[in-house]
Amino acid sequence: MQINLQTILNSINLNADWIGLRQVTETTTTRSMRDGKPQSNGRSQTQGIMVEVLAQGQFGYSATNYLTIESIQKAAEVAYKQAINAANWAVHSFSIDQRPKAVGHYYSPYLKPLELLSPQDINDLLFKVCETLKVSDKIVKTSALAQITETEVQLISSNGSDIYQKFLFIVSNYAATAQDASIIQTRTDSGLGSRCYQGGTELLDLETSINRAKIIGEQAVELLSAPDCPTATTQLVLAPDQMMLQIHESIGHPLEIDRILGDERNYAGSSFVKLSDFGNLVYGSPLMNVTFDPSVSGQFASYGFDDGGLQATREYLIKDGILLRGLGSLESQTRAKIPGVANFRACSWNRAPIDRMANINLEPGTSHFNEMISEIEYGVYMESNRSWSIDDYRNKFQFGCEYAKLIENGQLTKTVKNPNYRGITNQFWRGLSQVGNESTVEMYGTPFCGKGEPNQAIRVGHSSPVCVFDNVEVFGGMA
Repeated sequence: MQINLQTILNSINLNADWIGLRQVTETTTTRSMRDGKPQSNGRSQTQGIMVEVLAQGQFGYSATNYLTIESIQKAAEVAYKQAINAANWAVHSFSIDQRPKAVGHYYSPYLKPLELLSPQDINDLLFKVCETLKVSDKIVKTSALAQITETEVQLISSNGSDIYQKFLFIVSNYAATAQDASIIQTRTDSGLGSRCYQGGTELLDLETSINRAKIIGEQAVELLSAPDCPTATTQLVLAPDQMMLQIHESIGHPLEIDRILGDERNYAGSSFVKLSDFGNLVYGSPLMNVTFDPSVSGQFASYGFDDGGLQATREYLIKDGILLRGLGSLESQTRAKIPGVANFRACSWNRAPIDRMANINLEPGTSHFNEMISEIEYGVYMESNRSWSIDDYRNKFQFGCEYAKLIENGQLTKTVKNPNYRGITNQFWRGLSQVGNESTVEMYGTPFCGKGEPNQAIRVGHSSPVCVFDNVEVFGGMA
């Protein structure tokens, strides 16, 4: 339904200091196959408006999917009452400074529009992927999924903001499960759902998908006869698809300022990071440089403006190992009195924005992959996350991977299965001893990052080079 947001905003009768309207329209098509048989051919759409109101120093929210002036007026009144009631229990008083005027637009980049790939084309691709995954009779299950989401967001406000953003998200997931007697191994396409980007149907290229599927199937079978990962404290080399999870859990979440302030403590946990750590804490080795960067072309969580209207810019969170900046909106920055970023984000029209990570990237170093491996006398190289566990403070963790190889005398040697490692966040990152150059960088993401009450699953992107960590406890067996 097409409506004029500005006309509706002008019609709202409310004695508020500031009013914002954020309309979201999202259409998602999901197609999946298991063993070459269709499992899902669905299409869904959601549309609605979030009304945000500032009154007596507090923000109130209410949403509606009835896009009429009357319904939006009622939502505004609910939000206003919420703000007035919150003023009686305020921990901080906000102003219009936390919602600066912004005007602009953002569009996802793409090479090939959606129209060039029909539903039949997508189903044919998924069928061929399943067919290719089954490289052996020992492959007992194959699966292939493609999900396409088109999202439009318009944000306007009473102080003149007018922002339009249009996103095109493509997610694919291919997997093969192999079995030999009681041994079962699953190999995915760089981890569950991690192949997610902004772009067009060039991301569902048939030749590329078939090539990846063949490797997935072969490695699933290879793992059946592989020995378990050894137990040792040694050098650990992580591929970018596992670095994605490492960055997400031990950098992204602990740097969210609302966690540090205690807002998430009863649900998603707090953080070991303190406000006094910013500008002081040695988070990792001098090789550690981490950026918040929603400007990367094609990355899953790129955007021009956050859902509070703040323009997104590239910022260093950690530079030369020193913690500099948190992941906090203008509201959190004002409360905490530390620098943050444009990361005030909501998962849909019926959720209020909160502090969320977006694209959190480890910047490349200068090491070539072969040089990195050649300098290791003994160690383990791991790919693709399989399992994860981290405490409420994002401090102590244990992660499992799908695939690994031993490193012996400067060479990748035999494959090992069920690889795991554990560590403590700062100790682990201070052991970062080599960072791969640009040629080793890969970009991944996740559509499933959960946080907030009510829960919000949001899109996040991460890129990283291959990295080497010293003195890490690795072990085998199922995580």
